[in-house]
Amino acid sequence: MSIVVTGATGHLGRLVIAELLARGVAPAGIAAAVRDTGKAADLAASGVELRVADYDRPETLKAAFAAGDRVLLVSGNEVGRRIPQHTAAIDAAAEAGVALLAYTGVLGGPAADFVLADEHKATEEHILASGLPYVFLRNGWYTEVYTANLPAVLEHGAVIGNAGDGRLASAARADYAAAAAVVLTGEGHENRAYELSGDTSWSFPDYAAVIAELSGREVAYHDVSPEERQEILTGVGVPADFAAVLVDVDQAIGRGLLAGTSGELARLIDRPTTPLRETVAAELAALQG
Repeated sequence: MSIVVTGATGHLGRLVIAELLARGVAPAGIAAAVRDTGKAADLAASGVELRVADYDRPETLKAAFAAGDRVLLVSGNEVGRRIPQHTAAIDAAAEAGVALLAYTGVLGGPAADFVLADEHKATEEHILASGLPYVFLRNGWYTEVYTANLPAVLEHGAVIGNAGDGRLASAARADYAAAAAVVLTGEGHENRAYELSGDTSWSFPDYAAVIAELSGREVAYHDVSPEERQEILTGVGVPADFAAVLVDVDQAIGRGLLAGTSGELARLIDRPTTPLRETVAAELAALQG
């Protein structure tokens, strides 16, 4: 039996494996499921088993899982293609007879009415239909999704969005990774859904103010219409379909759908979630160093 982490060379997958190792799981008891083993040489060097698992090549998935494995299915990053990709992985896991399938979905689950949630909801439905023991890790937003854009924010002195005064309760990727590790190594989580989010919600004006304070530069939030935001995004090269998804997410934030602070993430990891300010400070330090 192994703990299998799919998407293991991605941002979240790597953090989950690091968290498992930090919690004392033996490297030999962890399998990193990856598309390209060449990108996982560091994981192999640490003693972690590598298994090839390409969501677009279902034949590779048959050997990715074994009976008794606990599997973390990290959602794919190709919006619009995830339903067939996830379906192939779930079917392979069911055929293998895995002991537990944990899936990184989206905050709100069936109640999430924005476009980006559709594939997550369909995936959860397929997992339920599979009969597999499951855990739904309904992740809120990663703060790093926003801090990754800090160079552009600092260059233009502006955070741009169409969320109005809506708030979101984000947390650091490492917080969500820790929650996944808890579920994969613990007991009593089967057939449960966790609504995971940061301890404190914030607005984009709050975010701009934190950046301004920590950077010593003038930064303000500019709220624009959905149509203007779509034009801005496509103008900098974002594909129109994905730009529309981002605009729709901001509208969901404006409706309060990502502001929930259930406390479930902090309870799972047994510590407070990482504050917005701390993640911004770390990213600014990295940019300066």
